[in-house]
Amino acid sequence: MERDGEQLSARPALETEGLRFLHVTVGSLLATYGWYIVFSCIVLYVLFQKLSTRLRALRQRQLDRAAAPGGTRNEEPDVVVKRQEALAAARLKMQEELNAQVEKHKEKLRQLEEERRRQKIEMWDSMQEGKSYKGSARKPQVTTPCLVMEERVPGDPVAEAHPLVDEAKGSC
Repeated sequence: MERDGEQLSARPALETEGLRFLHVTVGSLLATYGWYIVFSCIVLYVLFQKLSTRLRALRQRQLDRAAAPGGTRNEEPDVVVKRQEALAAARLKMQEELNAQVEKHKEKLRQLEEERRRQKIEMWDSMQEGKSYKGSARKPQVTTPCLVMEERVPGDPVAEAHPLVDEAKGSC
């Protein structure tokens, strides 16, 4: 029994010592940083109030959108079916256009391949005949007749102004 009494008397001393330590620690913390804590609590409270009003407004807008005729929840089944059919028709039309473009492109590639094949055959035939295969690919050069040297008239202002004109005339 004596042990029980000692434990009871020892326990409150530990509790009071813990409370005293807590009181000193919290008191010194509030004495040092009290105003900072107060101001930060005020800022957090104002921030929370502003965010909660914005969140309420956002939720209300979402509910309004859902309840609007364009929303997905309260629509008529016929409207939904018509919209889906129109969407499917538009997709089908786009797919047909794409297929037509693909066919045009394939035809163009076939024509290019046929042209290349034909050119290779022509080159082979010309080589078999002993001709140069590049000979048919060359463009004929256009020759210009030589300019006839003209007599230089003394005192001609054009000839005196351009001394290279005489040289160009006689460059055959």
